[in-house]
Amino acid sequence: MQISRTLSTLIGLALGMSVSAFANQASAQEISAAVVAEVGGQKLTRMDLEQEQAAKLLQARYQHYLAEHEAVNQLIEDHLLEMEARREHLTVDQLLDREVGGKVKEPTEDQLQVFYEGLQSNEPYAAVREKIVATLRQVRVAKARAAYIESLRSQAGVRIALAPPEAEVALDKAPLRGPEDAPVVIVEFADYECPYCQRIHPELKKLQAEFAGQVTVAFKDFPLPMHARAEKAAEAARCAAEQGNFWDFHDLLFDNAPKFDPAQLKEHARVLKLDVARFDHCLDGGEQAAAVRKDFAQGQRLGLTGTPSFFINGHFLSGAVKYDTLREVVEQQLAACTKSLQSQSDLPALFSKLTGLLPDSQMFLPPLGFAKEVTHCATWQQ
Repeated sequence: MQISRTLSTLIGLALGMSVSAFANQASAQEISAAVVAEVGGQKLTRMDLEQEQAAKLLQARYQHYLAEHEAVNQLIEDHLLEMEARREHLTVDQLLDREVGGKVKEPTEDQLQVFYEGLQSNEPYAAVREKIVATLRQVRVAKARAAYIESLRSQAGVRIALAPPEAEVALDKAPLRGPEDAPVVIVEFADYECPYCQRIHPELKKLQAEFAGQVTVAFKDFPLPMHARAEKAAEAARCAAEQGNFWDFHDLLFDNAPKFDPAQLKEHARVLKLDVARFDHCLDGGEQAAAVRKDFAQGQRLGLTGTPSFFINGHFLSGAVKYDTLREVVEQQLAACTKSLQSQSDLPALFSKLTGLLPDSQMFLPPLGFAKEVTHCATWQQ
């Protein structure tokens, strides 16, 4: 009787998961079919809007995300200060006076003089001295406050769940660095002449080292019109790829910027001991130009306006992104992956624990839509 009740409970849970997944799918379909406008009697749906105006929508949603993310960080800061103030039996102002204001050193006279000389002001030093003092103190207080908040964040173990907007990005035949079945795939659209791309290049390597085996980077070319040599550099990397050496050439380009003249690109091929005649023929003949333009066109359709741009499991980040931001989104995706797998894998184990019986292989089939959600997760977890 007890086993019967347990089995009924577990079957109910499995059905609940399936019904919930089905309801989520039905809800998504309803949203897609919702009418947003009518033109001459023809109904335009949310899906039409998403497909035909994807570029504008992605950028607008990203700006909204940035504003929300800033607000979330401010919310976290306020709560951390309030929690610490209560713990110390102080007001927030008293806490900040003690931990920030009271620890900021006043600038020395020599420092004030150096700052004044940098101003190149026509006013005498004595006339602007107090303003300089106030400015330097304000800067130091801001830095001390940021450092104090960061220490509170690290102690509290803050995790931000707010995710960037999503877009579907086809990998096509993009070069991959990392396991094909990694749970997190970062698609980077970049320009070899872009200084921000050059700056983030070692950070991506660091990220992959930190999350070894869990993060794969896919590279897409997006040479900006303002960078005259970026397109040829992109072609050169693809010519190297034809000889199985894309990533070494890719790294050389970023590590040796701005050496992008044709002669310098050919020298990179010699350094890597490629088939020089084959490489030169590929580069001089523009054999990879169409492939570079295809990536660029894809980026334009997505609404990209600059580099670097990232899609982390489809979640969009753009511009001079900090390492901590990339890390935050990777952790979100790994957590989502683990949660999705766990929700499905718990039922058979719970059944065995409560009944002492092995579940039938068909007893706990994944709910509708589950397999698509965790395609990358499964191999990583096994």
